[in-house]
Order: sequence, then structure tokens, then C-alpha cells
Amino acid sequence: MAPALLDVANWSTCAVCAVMKVPQVAAVLAARSARGLSVGSLVLELTGFLVFLKYQIYYGYPLQTYLEYPILIAQDVVLFLFILHFSGNVKQALLYTVTFVGGWYMLALHKWIMDLAMNLCTLISAASKFAQLRCLWQTKDSGQVSALTWALSAYTSASKLLAT
Repeated sequence: MAPALLDVANWSTCAVCAVMKVPQVAAVLAARSARGLSVGSLVLELTGFLVFLKYQIYYGYPLQTYLEYPILIAQDVVLFLFILHFSGNVKQALLYTVTFVGGWYMLALHKWIMDLAMNLCTLISAASKFAQLRCLWQTKDSGQVSALTWALSAYTSASKLLAT
């Protein structure tokens, strides 16, 4: 792939990631409901993002290879808090925070832990999507699921495949 096209793919991915979860957050806020959204899916997605970010930092990759992940993590945390709030489970936020922070530090304890976690990232990401689809199937209601957020996610995945 031409270097100029790679730059466009990388920067467009970052730009899309900067607003990827905004439609989802807006849908939840507008409806004041998290119906149809899976907490498990978001936990898996956050886990995958955190593992990938920690891996990139651990091995000293250049910032432009993982710049979108801190942005996505911040948006996912906001979305996660709104989902917990509207589902009446906001007290669980502390437990999730402790778990994620503890996991962040445990990843770097040994190189093999970091490498194993990174190798599981694709499985974690796929499990996240299946968990959301399962939630949709069970509730028979797409509720506040944003098709635009899913489309933006598909775009960033495709552009990352092309760029790497």
C-alpha cells in the first residue's frame, strides 16, 4: 500500500475513533435508557482495548500506532457509566474500576502474561460483539444500540486491516 494511503488510513481511523461512541452515548442519553445494550459486551470491549493499549506501551510502539485506543477507552468508560446508571447498577462501577486497574498492572507482571493477553485480544473482541448480539436476541429489542457506532467500528477495523 502506498505510504500516503497508509497515512490517510491511520489518521482517518483516529478521526473516526474520536467520535465513534458519541452516537451511542447520545442515543442512551436521549432515551434515558440502556435497553438492548450489553454490559458484558462493553466489559469485554474495554478489556480488549486495555490489553492492546498496555501491550503497545509495554513494547514501546510509536504513539501513532495506538493513539485511538486511549480515546476509545475514555468514550467506553463514559458509555459504561451511563449504562450502569440507567440500569440502576451504578454501585458496581467501583468493582469494575478496581478490576480494570488491577488487570492493567497484572498484565505487565510477566512478559508471557502480556503476550498471552495480546494473543487473546481477537477472541475477546469477537466475544464482545457476540455478547451484544446475544443481548439483542434475548431482549428482542435493539433499544438504544446505535447502528452508526457499529458502522464506524466496522470502518476502523477495515482501515486497520489495510494499514497493517
